[in-house]
Amino acid sequence: MANVGRPPFYNSPEELQIKIDEYFKTGCTIEDVHIKGTDLVIQVKRPTISGLSLYAGFCDRRSFYAYEVKSEFSHTIKKARAKIEQHYEELLQKGLGAGAIFALKNFGWVDKTEVEHSGTPQINVFVQNIINKAGYIDDKRQADPIHRQGGEGLN
Repeated sequence: MANVGRPPFYNSPEELQIKIDEYFKTGCTIEDVHIKGTDLVIQVKRPTISGLSLYAGFCDRRSFYAYEVKSEFSHTIKKARAKIEQHYEELLQKGLGAGAIFALKNFGWVDKTEVEHSGTPQINVFVQNIINKAGYIDDKRQADPIHRQGGEGLN
């Protein structure tokens, strides 16, 4: 049975790369951005995955991503995605962040805070007092007079 479906858009990664390069040079949206607190206006290119996908002839970004599964196109697609991701990182550095944060989360970035603890964990004093009053004596502390007698010491 013959293959059914649309013929491929691109026969080689090099052919696709030419279209990607063209998009980044002339195809993506350019927008005037006013810098807060100044009269300065800069022109910013706004490359997007959807924009690149449509420019390259795909009907949507999912079709573009489908090419990434093809081993011969994988590097080309990943590099284009990384270039757009870089754009959003640069927007964050310029203080133009809300939209960039949303886009970067779609690229797999995570907004999280990590807390690193140091030292040994301590049992809550209240819990330790209950354990002591219940008469439980840890083998390591049997000889320690402070921890005998419910934590009251040997006065």
